[in-house]
Order: sequence, then structure tokens, then C-alpha cells
Amino acid sequence: MSATDQTLGGLSGPGILDRERIIAKPGFNRWLVPPAALAIHLCIGMAYGFSVFWLPLSRALGGETAAACADMSLLTALFTTSCDWRVADLGWIYTLFFVLLGCSAAIWGGWLERVGPRKAGFVSALCWCGGMVIAAFGVMTHQLWLMWVGAGFIGGIGLGLGYISPVSTLIKWFPDRRGMATGMAIMGFGGGAMIGAPLADLLMEHFKTPDSIGVWQTFLVMAAGYFVFMMGGAFGYRIPPAGWKPEGWVAPQTKKAMITTRHVHLRDAHKTPQFWLIWAVLCLNVSAGIGVIGMASPMLQEIFGGKLIGEAGLTFTELSTEQKAAIAAIAAGFTGLISLFNIGGRFFWASLSDRLGRKATYFTFFALGIALYTLLPTAAHMGSVTLFVVMVCIILSMYGGGFATVPAYLADIFGTQFVGAIHGRLLTAWATAGIVGPVVVNYIREFQIAAGVPRAQVYDYTMYILAGMLALGLIANFFIKPLGDKWFMSDAEVAKLQAATKAEATGPSGSFGIGTGGLDAKAALAWAAVGIPILWGVWTTFEKSLILFR
Repeated sequence: MSATDQTLGGLSGPGILDRERIIAKPGFNRWLVPPAALAIHLCIGMAYGFSVFWLPLSRALGGETAAACADMSLLTALFTTSCDWRVADLGWIYTLFFVLLGCSAAIWGGWLERVGPRKAGFVSALCWCGGMVIAAFGVMTHQLWLMWVGAGFIGGIGLGLGYISPVSTLIKWFPDRRGMATGMAIMGFGGGAMIGAPLADLLMEHFKTPDSIGVWQTFLVMAAGYFVFMMGGAFGYRIPPAGWKPEGWVAPQTKKAMITTRHVHLRDAHKTPQFWLIWAVLCLNVSAGIGVIGMASPMLQEIFGGKLIGEAGLTFTELSTEQKAAIAAIAAGFTGLISLFNIGGRFFWASLSDRLGRKATYFTFFALGIALYTLLPTAAHMGSVTLFVVMVCIILSMYGGGFATVPAYLADIFGTQFVGAIHGRLLTAWATAGIVGPVVVNYIREFQIAAGVPRAQVYDYTMYILAGMLALGLIANFFIKPLGDKWFMSDAEVAKLQAATKAEATGPSGSFGIGTGGLDAKAALAWAAVGIPILWGVWTTFEKSLILFR
């Protein structure tokens, strides 16, 4: 057997992407796995920041003045080469991102569990980066349908696979810190736009010419950079051998009712009430939070109006064009600030859930969230910008925390054997929330404005309705109980599944010299590779948000 056969795989041995090739060996440091997950999540997290391209693309043909076509239908917009696109036409890409994320995670979650995180991460990189390349050709040829297919559809599939690729792996590597481990990775998805959006601005400015808005060049450069990072992440993944546990760690002798040591098969998870209760918990928490995220900028501007620039007597509708531009800049800082809390909340709340327990953490999300959403109108009527901003930041930290805590919640209830695939199916709740939350906020706002309600008060009822959603989530969380014995696989079934993957083997348990090392030189380099871009993004965002407090 040649070395080439061993490397590339074939009849003589497993391929370089196969699950069997990524079983950790003695000397491997488990702290190399979180930065691998972050490398992928930071790249696909740019999906949150794609709106940075909308305004430049809406002037792709006409320059400063859009080459608008009156009464252009959506179908016409998909194929026109003579009319500029509308922001609403481009915004469908954002919708496709999260619908495809949820659907692809649900459809291919079982496949991921069979083939392992490396192959899933590799395919994710091909889809996400390849989708951006196709979108670049769509911009070059001014074909919106190519952007939809490339960035939206193919890229959306890459989002789903990349998002769930590290979940079960991290939970298996950190049985002692499940929440913290998943929080570290999913924090990256929230932080992707914090890095990608300002980077895209810099690149567009660099490539911009009198004949080009610089977007297609930016797509190609970012796709190339993301591909390198995502490949590094995919090939950095390792899975622990069967029976592995952290050096010196002893599983709690006192069993916790809400944390199982057994496993539920993927085919049975969705048949349990607990799956749908957790589905409702995630959907309702995300619906409320995403509704606020989507309207954060106009909400701050319309509620406080001239007060943001020292003109407390002027409402939003009374402001001049120049004054509206000034408060728009302040609102942009507000948007950046809440993004930091969205990111930080993913790590903070998920880590805290290791101590509080997942059910108690979600109880905190809902109880505190109900209070904050109910009191937001009061803070607005008081005219306190600071109080309003602090309350929204806490709300958004719990929005991010909900995403990061749910994989550990699933592992507690269903076990770790299929947790990645179960999580993939649960993400249909996110796709649903991505429609429900913005629809509730946008349509109630329009209804209130049409009814003549002052702009400063149009969000009052919306906040009360979102608080009502959280109350429903509180009830759903209350009814989540441990599963009955009938849902769990027998030890023989688990052993058979593990043997079938060839990535597991029965035998003694222990650390086997794997997972030790802490922050050694190799781990420090891996963390620096993802940490430096994160710090740059945090600093850039923090600079912009300072304008809120001047």
C-alpha cells in the first residue's frame, strides 16, 4: 500500500476527510478544537453582515442616483440588466440564508454524525465560499438570480452544515463544560459580521472605481480568505476515542435528573414532547430577540428623535435631513453595541448554564426578558437613552445566550450520540423565528403609524406582544422533564452504532494521554489565529458605539 493510498484514501484505507482519520491520538490537546470551530463560525457568521452590501448594490448601475425602473416586479428584478436592484429585492438573500440554514441542518444533520465534522466542514467551505464566487459573477453580469442561487441558496446550505459541524464534537470533548464549549463556537457565528462587515467596507472602498462599486471584487477576496480559514478549521477537527474523558475528571456521582448519561436515537428524538418543547423555547426566545435586532436602528431613532443630538424638543418627523443623518450615525453605533452583547452573551450565558443548569438558565432568559420588554416603553417615555440602551443590550445578550445554550440542553435531555443531528433539526425553530419576529415587529409598526400613533410610541404594543411570546416560552420551558426509559437506546444498540462508524470502540475509559496540554504553544497559535480578528472586530465596533455616549 502506497503512502498516497494512505493519504487520499480508497479501497486500501480511509480517506483524508473520513471520520476514521480524525480520531485523536495520544498527545492531542483538546483546546485545539474550539479555535477550529471558531474559524468556521467566524466566516459563515458574515451572513449577519451581508446588509453592508445592499446600498452599494442598489446603485450598481446608476451611481449616486439609482437607475430605478418604476413598477418593476420581483420577477423582472431577477433578470434585468438595465435597472438597479431595490434593497427589498436584495434582502431576500438574507431570508434565504436562514431558511436554508435551518433546512440544511435538519436534512443533513444525520449525515454529519455518520461522516464526522471534518467532511461536513469541508463541504460547508465549498458551499459558503463557492456561493460567494457565484454571487460575484451575479454582480459582474447584473443578474440577481445568480446572487440568490449563489449566496442565498448554495451559501445557505454551507451555513447550515458549518453551523452544526462542531456541536457534538465539542460536547464530547468537554463533558465537564458543555455549555462553555458550545458557547465558544457559537459565539463565533454572532461575531462573524463584527469582523466581516467593516472588512467588506474597507475592501469595497479599495476596489471602488468610477466604473465599479467594488462589490464583486470584495466577494472574491473574502471568499478566498474565508476558504483558507474554513479549511484550517475543518482540518483542525478531531474527535475523541470511545471511553475518553478529561484527565482527572470524574463524572458527578450524584445523578442530576435533567442530565442523562444515556442516548436517544435520531429517529426517535422528534417523537418526544421534550423535543417540541425545546423547539418552542428556542423559537419564542429567538422570535422576540430577532424582532428587536431587525428594527434596532429605526427604533432608537424614532423613539428618541432629536434627543439623540441634544434637540429634545424635536420628534423624529420634525428633524431635518441633516439631523436625521446625524442620528442615523448614532443608531449605527447602537447596532454595533448590541452586536457585542449578542456575541458576549453567547459565551457568558452558556458558561453560566454549566453551573445553573440549562432549564434554570432559560427560566432566567424568559423571566428577566418579560420584565425588560415590559419596561422598555417606560424607559422610552422617561426619555432615558442610557436606560433604554442598557435594557436592549441585556435582552440581546440573552438572545445570543439562547442559541449557545440550546446544544447543551439537547445533550442533557437526549444524550450525546446524535446531539449534532438533533440540533440540526431543532434549527428549523430558527428559520421559523426569522419570519415570525420581523413580521410581528414590522407589521404592527406599520399599523400603528397608519393609525396616527406618534413615532415615539409605535413600539409600545410590540414590546408587550414580544413579552407575551416570552411568557409562552416560560411555560414551555416549565414542562420540559427528563425522558422516560422507553426513548433511550440499549447499551447493545449504542455499541453497535459506535462499531459501525469505526470511530468508536468499546473498552476501558480514561484520558489515554489525550486532551492534555492546556494553552501550549500550538494551542496559543491556534487561538491567536482566531483571536486577533475577533479583537480587531471588537475594537472597531466599540469605536463606533462610543458615539452613543458622547
